[in-house]
Amino acid sequence: MDPWVWAVLLLVLGMGLAILEIFFPSAGILGFLAASSILAAIYMGFQQEGQEWVGFVILATAIVGLPALVILAFKYWPKTAIGRRVLLMTPKSQDVLPEDPQMDHLRSLVGQVAQTKCKMLPAGAILLEGRTIDAVSEGMPIEAGQLVRVIEVSANRVVVRPLKDEQPAESAEDVLRRPIDSVTNDPFDEQSR
Repeated sequence: MDPWVWAVLLLVLGMGLAILEIFFPSAGILGFLAASSILAAIYMGFQQEGQEWVGFVILATAIVGLPALVILAFKYWPKTAIGRRVLLMTPKSQDVLPEDPQMDHLRSLVGQVAQTKCKMLPAGAILLEGRTIDAVSEGMPIEAGQLVRVIEVSANRVVVRPLKDEQPAESAEDVLRRPIDSVTNDPFDEQSR
């Protein structure tokens, strides 16, 4: 067997050991063996009499190939079992943010129909499930008493959109669930006496 074959085999062994050092950390032992193997391959490549080109090819392969292999290994390392254990993955927002029952309740309102309590220019109040909730329209003014649909909740801000051509219907729902100002007259209003 030609001596240049041993140089190529040492180069392949050194690159393989370098990759193993990345995937299976060994406190530098595999890295030392990889560096020694690559240096020995370069030395053996230049020892060929009349075939110095073998040494230059092995040197160029080591200079270009080793960083390329290391970069590829680091690219695929987080997808391996040991990579997932060693590297910290970025947490998702639901893992980091504290639980907020009020925000959960507001998110559950998306898609529901409510009635405006006052004119929204664009902020105002809506009446939903017997509760008054501060809301914001999508930018257009909405008249008082108009039906709206909750379309989004972000950062404790309820965004509503008016429902076209629908007027609030007087229903015979439970009187106790309705707000007090819709059941009786204002006791402080002079005209209601």
